[in-house]
Amino acid sequence: MIHVLDFFTHNHRKRLTIKVWFWAGLYRVIILIIPAKLMKKHYGILGEESSYCVSEDNERKARMISYQVNRVAMNTPWESKCLVRALTAQKLLSNENISSTLYLGIKKENEKMLAHAWIRTGDFYLTGGDGKEYAIVARFRK
Repeated sequence: MIHVLDFFTHNHRKRLTIKVWFWAGLYRVIILIIPAKLMKKHYGILGEESSYCVSEDNERKARMISYQVNRVAMNTPWESKCLVRALTAQKLLSNENISSTLYLGIKKENEKMLAHAWIRTGDFYLTGGDGKEYAIVARFRK
């Protein structure tokens, strides 16, 4: 857990950190109670991708969001895996009017199918890496 005193003395992005905690927690609850097929309509426009070009300012914002989402996700008392991270980043990007693409992919490993989610804005992947080892099954532009 992020130590409370450290949060208030060393965190210069308190507002963003609080937003990340809120959205990560909310998305975790949503994933647990709402079937995935009902959620997909909120992921964005199916089959479309965002531009690979973004302004320097938007890339800077995206990098800060990426850092905070991944940092907070490692310290939540609930499970904050790839889909929680991707949806949280997508929401925060959307709040900044920054277009992004959410990818859902699968791969086979040791006779098991593994699912993964990651998000991109411009040519920067915020969460989940670049997904190169996964077959993309869906993409959503927001």
